[in-house]
Amino acid sequence: MSDNSDNAATDGYSEEGFWLKVKQFAVKAGREVIDNALCLYYAAKRPDTPKWAKTIIFGALAYFITPLDAIPDLTPMVGFTDDLGALAAALAMVAMYVDDTVKNQAAEKSAAWFD
Repeated sequence: MSDNSDNAATDGYSEEGFWLKVKQFAVKAGREVIDNALCLYYAAKRPDTPKWAKTIIFGALAYFITPLDAIPDLTPMVGFTDDLGALAAALAMVAMYVDDTVKNQAAEKSAAWFD
């Protein structure tokens, strides 16, 4: 991933932290949360995704991987609802960069945990 340390919105994001969170909480978070997170991740990897979109993506992914958020992830039944909201909002803002290739990459990776 490119250096994104120059943007305050991305300070909480790291690729290592992202994959750790996904691997540890995939089943607990649910497929929709993980699919959204993976779509954002792969959209950010696209070379033609502009910096403004990557800032939104990394901000949402930072929120997802941060252990302190509005609703703690370990809270039964609702722990990932705030993460889902943040990821869904980010997806809506950068939807033009979530093409079929991105969706296929996310689906393939997601299948490893859910199929």
